[in-house]
Amino acid sequence: MDKIEFEKLELNLDEQFYKRCDMFIKLLQQWGKVHNLTASLKYEEIEANILDSVYPLSFIEDFKSFADVGTGAGYPGMLLAIARPDVKAVLIEPRSKRVAFLNFVKSALKLQNVEVVQSRVEDLEFQQFDLITSRAVSNTSLLLDITQNISDDDTSYLFYKGSLCQEEIENAQLQNYEVKKVGEHRNYLYMKRKGLPNGN
Repeated sequence: MDKIEFEKLELNLDEQFYKRCDMFIKLLQQWGKVHNLTASLKYEEIEANILDSVYPLSFIEDFKSFADVGTGAGYPGMLLAIARPDVKAVLIEPRSKRVAFLNFVKSALKLQNVEVVQSRVEDLEFQQFDLITSRAVSNTSLLLDITQNISDDDTSYLFYKGSLCQEEIENAQLQNYEVKKVGEHRNYLYMKRKGLPNGN
């Protein structure tokens, strides 16, 4: 792992984070060859996805719990959990192969703060979370709708979006949000519950 890229973004992460990320990369490459977990298994591209996953920690407010909707191969939920081992992380993923991988990573990396749940988020009856995250799962309006059962008035949202971010903001009629743009395609949409229309 190239610490310099993380430090450039003012991400002060400890040695354990980098060691666990190196192990995560090896496990993803091993499992990915067999189970088709993610589009790319090249070291540099996995590293870029790790950086993409944890970059928002440099600008979002502190949180004590989060749920990641549709974690897939671990982006961003597993990496956020590795970066913040003090925070309760619930990774929600409906597909069994990915759930098996996430549980294997949890065990191999000894992540006491992680719970992996095999389910669709709309089928869960869970406690409310400080933060709800999601990357490449659905549009913003639908994500807000299907996560109502795990959120409350104090929940914040962090959605990893591409080029359609502004269109989704308009369609969802968001009132109070922040967008951090990185590169040509990545938009981090960060919002507070109070910014949602009609108190949804």
